[in-house]
Amino acid sequence: MKVKPITKEDIKLIEAAEQVIERNYRYGKHHIGAAVRTTSGSIYSAVHLEANVGRIAVCGEAMALGKAISEGDHSFSTIVAVAHPHPHEETERCWVVAPCGMCRELISDYGKDVDVILPYKGETVKVNVLELLPEKY
Repeated sequence: MKVKPITKEDIKLIEAAEQVIERNYRYGKHHIGAAVRTTSGSIYSAVHLEANVGRIAVCGEAMALGKAISEGDHSFSTIVAVAHPHPHEETERCWVVAPCGMCRELISDYGKDVDVILPYKGETVKVNVLELLPEKY
């Protein structure tokens, strides 16, 4: 996989994802925060929506993309998701998580040049979304 180091701008994006979930975390409702940076430099952040029926939950990445699109911003540069610890977990800090398969597909549908920030081999790195989705449908 071709990884890229994260930049100061990427750290700001991670912080935006952390801030949105730290403000809105609700056990059983919102566990993931996400943030997307558009090519214009704007950042949109959102939380995921949990549901009692798992198949209708909406991921944070989808919510952040939808928020940007709803504001008229359709060209994306970088996206990240973070998990907020639950009360029973030992850690108190959010951590970067990789997007699920559906989000990988969704992100690539809205931009083949979008970079995704994720943990890889003990580091936080950035990769092109198509690196995470070989042989895209």
